[in-house]
Amino acid sequence: MDSAQELSQQTNGKNEDNARPNENESHHTSIAANPNNNNFHIPKLTQYKKWIRVMTYILFLLVGQTTGILLLRLYFDKGGNSKWMATFVQTAGFPILIPLKFYFSFTSPTNFRPSLFKLTSLYFVFGILVTGDNLMYSYGILNLPVSTYALLCASQLAFSAVTSFFINSQKITALVLNSLVIITISTCLLAINANDEGNTSNNVVKGRYVVGFICTVGASATYALLLSVAQFSFEKVIKDESFNTVVCMQLYPSFVATCGCVIGLFASGEWSTLPDEMRNYKKGRVPYVMILASTAICWQVASVALLGLIFEVSSLFSNVISTLSLPLVPIFAVVFFHDKMNGVKVISLVLAVWGFLSYIYQHYLDGIEAKKARKKSANEIVLGDSSEVC
Repeated sequence: MDSAQELSQQTNGKNEDNARPNENESHHTSIAANPNNNNFHIPKLTQYKKWIRVMTYILFLLVGQTTGILLLRLYFDKGGNSKWMATFVQTAGFPILIPLKFYFSFTSPTNFRPSLFKLTSLYFVFGILVTGDNLMYSYGILNLPVSTYALLCASQLAFSAVTSFFINSQKITALVLNSLVIITISTCLLAINANDEGNTSNNVVKGRYVVGFICTVGASATYALLLSVAQFSFEKVIKDESFNTVVCMQLYPSFVATCGCVIGLFASGEWSTLPDEMRNYKKGRVPYVMILASTAICWQVASVALLGLIFEVSSLFSNVISTLSLPLVPIFAVVFFHDKMNGVKVISLVLAVWGFLSYIYQHYLDGIEAKKARKKSANEIVLGDSSEVC
């Protein structure tokens, strides 16, 4: 009797063991039938949150940059003449980021901390580059009609393609090359039109127009370099995925750049002219201060949004969105500053938009390719696990 019971228990045990592989096989088969399983793909909720952040950054960047350019032009048009003050306000709004720094330091602690020397060197060099870049932009917006200035900034896309290729290993596809050529032609059209612009638009003399043209193109090249360096820093140096990284990347370099502008104000002697400039400002003293303060806030909002796009997507994508303000600035410039919008500018504007759309379409194609690659990788993992079970 005992032997019969033992034989029965052994038989049941073997049946259970034989059933387990079938259960595992059934489990892997169900996963293979559903390749969109969350074990292999980012949950849709996470993707939605990411794109909500991206859309928010895009909105802040467009509003902040467009408003900042127009306010800076208003400062010059109504009696302001200090290049260093115009440079100063582009970074002087950094104190508004201090509460964000403390908040995200507690809610999003950093996972990886580079050495203090490495971070300090990065922020210092980045801040110096920002100072030089903003100073060139100030010379550009002072010596150019705002519509011409905005269209010249389109050249930053071409420079960004080059810097992204060498620094961030960005692919140069046919669409990117097409956009680069088109935007270069757009910039050359404005250069050819320099003689007419220098004599008729906003009383800008030819010599000052040339200086403004060179400074704006140089600033665009430096700007593209800064974006690529920022992406490289996020990926290779800081290596942290919290928003605190974005805030720090704007806060500390802005402090360095603001200190550099203060030195420039005193070294150039422009600080002594500021009281008279405020006193003689056409809009009055209070509007003078309000315009500068609003400009500082707008540029900080735009800069944080720009770095946020670099952090979430890429430097090239952030530059594309930054260029999206090009169709907006000339329209507002014609309305508020009565800038001349001649045929050459219209053609240049159309070409700039064409180049922008080429970049957007390339990003769309890259997204589709990346999605296919993720699905293929998930299927390979499923098939590999299934073969191991068999």
